[in-house]
Amino acid sequence: MFQQRVVRTATPSCSRTIPTTSASRKHDVVLHKRRSVQTIACHAASFLVDVQETEVHSPGVLQGFWNWRDHSIRYQRCGSEGPIVIAVHGFGGNCDHWRKNIGELGKKHRVYTLDLLGYGYSSKPDPRGLEVNSLYNFDTWSDQILDFANEIAAPDEKVFVTCNSVGGIAGLEAAIKAPERVASVQVINISLRMLHEKKQTDIAKPFVSALQRVLRTTPLGPWFFSQIATEKGVKNVLQQCYCDKATVTDELVDVILKPGLQDGAVDVFLDFISFSSGPLPEEQMARCPVPVSVVWGDADPWEKVEWGRAFQEYSCVEEFIELPGVGHCPQDEAPHLVNPIIEKWIERHYKE
Repeated sequence: MFQQRVVRTATPSCSRTIPTTSASRKHDVVLHKRRSVQTIACHAASFLVDVQETEVHSPGVLQGFWNWRDHSIRYQRCGSEGPIVIAVHGFGGNCDHWRKNIGELGKKHRVYTLDLLGYGYSSKPDPRGLEVNSLYNFDTWSDQILDFANEIAAPDEKVFVTCNSVGGIAGLEAAIKAPERVASVQVINISLRMLHEKKQTDIAKPFVSALQRVLRTTPLGPWFFSQIATEKGVKNVLQQCYCDKATVTDELVDVILKPGLQDGAVDVFLDFISFSSGPLPEEQMARCPVPVSVVWGDADPWEKVEWGRAFQEYSCVEEFIELPGVGHCPQDEAPHLVNPIIEKWIERHYKE
């Protein structure tokens, strides 16, 4: 395992790989329409100054925490040059699900991964007592992505968002809200939300709603979660959705399971599995104002590739790439395939 070490971001310096203050960023943007690599490297989010960060996974990958709406949000970052890429995980995932991508992509890009509110090691505010799904939803998570982008990017700089599973819904929503900030979105095996109320039959709706209510409001819900939140349970779920079973390692099980054992994780889980409203990806594609890349592992047992092919009909979708013999989480199962796809997509749309 890679030895962690603490790195403290302090005073601004263009020679360092750690970004500098937002004050210098704003000044440079006004004076220089076309920023040099050195200038871009000097741009920094104000929240990174004097933040303690830990090196994780591999040399140059730093981890820290960002305060957002009085919540602690974990992020990881790598790279000091090139366009900004924000990678967003799926349901039950976290920053570490991009551990095979961030270091490689960081060689030519400034890459950030986020734990969405409620997931990973980000805060898990209690949704009980609130209106169901009023906290953990795609409106909240898209706001989180955009607010983070506003922190790390120069005022006139656009970011690229690449997402897996339900993270794709949040990424598309962010682009719809702020196309002036989001250059493009790449969705990898995006969730089709098959339990959405619009996709349920009239006969099924009352039964699905009743089951969601029982899980959310009775001891059956925590019991159900406890059956999944074990090494055996997590491994079984991962082996369902990964085609190459050899990639379901003890390390992977560990990075998915540990955050799920934190206080509050069960309430987040039960709240979100009750979420049968909100946006559908096909509705978002129909109104998405930025280019979209769709990547699909064709061995995904949950989100069928033949269903995904329908996205090619939308004008915003510029490419649909199938990955043979890959499951629901291609960025982790087949990073050797996914990393070049991400790089080529960004290269096509990046304007310095």
